[in-house]
Amino acid sequence: MEKQLPRTPLEPEVTAEMVLDKAIRDFRKEKLEKAIDHSLKTRNKEEFIRLTEELKNMN
Repeated sequence: MEKQLPRTPLEPEVTAEMVLDKAIRDFRKEKLEKAIDHSLKTRNKEEFIRLTEELKNMN
């Protein structure tokens, strides 16, 4: 579930930082998911386990 932004006005710098942080997290998550898919296709169990642990620890 997406986090709701607070309803109180924030400084523009804080809002920009929040947007950038989310964009970076989303980008990293997408890269990890693609790498996980590749590890499944190549049947690389060790890489799959490492990547899925990394994905779990992102949250």
